[in-house]
Amino acid sequence: MHISVVIPVRDDAELLTRCLAALREQTRQADEVIVVDNASSDASAAIAASAGARVVFCPEVGIPAAAAAGYDAATGDLILRLDADCVPPSTWVEDAGAWFSRSPRCVAATGGARFIDGPRALRWTALIYLGAYAVATGSALGHRPLFGSNMAMRTDAWHAVREHVHRHDAETHDDLDLSFHLGSIGRIGRMAGQRMGISMRPLWPGRDFGRRMRRGTRTVRLHWPEDFPPYRWRRLRARG
Repeated sequence: MHISVVIPVRDDAELLTRCLAALREQTRQADEVIVVDNASSDASAAIAASAGARVVFCPEVGIPAAAAAGYDAATGDLILRLDADCVPPSTWVEDAGAWFSRSPRCVAATGGARFIDGPRALRWTALIYLGAYAVATGSALGHRPLFGSNMAMRTDAWHAVREHVHRHDAETHDDLDLSFHLGSIGRIGRMAGQRMGISMRPLWPGRDFGRRMRRGTRTVRLHWPEDFPPYRWRRLRARG
């Protein structure tokens, strides 16, 4: 199985360096690492290139556009996604490939995470953070959501939905939007393996956590009335 890793980045050179270093230490190397430079003003693109990553430039600012550009560029059978501030465990790529080999009915999957910065006494709250996200979105989706800092999907599944995602809307919650589309064509599973190291900075004061919540609510409503929960649940049950 040919595996591509996609990392959208905007002005995050220092943390991207750490992320790429962790990817070089994988027990199973990715066949390609794609860094999407989303109109950065820092050295993100140069750092990615010097680390051997393939750099894709996306001048349209916004995570949905940047992530979609990376998925479009991927040549692998499987696309893994994480963010520049993530530190993947050493078996991340290997575990993802093995999980999809054992799970032929799944088109996508998501994995767990742990905070690796911020106050040590609060790092356990990653479980609450992800749990709240899953509960808040699960009722709208009818299945588990994808978590962009630790997710994977089959490339042919992306090709099936890429014309339908809201890639040109910067106020869309791209993980959730993709969950709606991929969940409509197949199963979304949970990958086994160690949890992804993620930053607590989305919860820091001034990082506008409220905007993330508004984007999530807006994304759910973008899919109504077709994906209004009772209608969506009925379709999913009929699919089996």
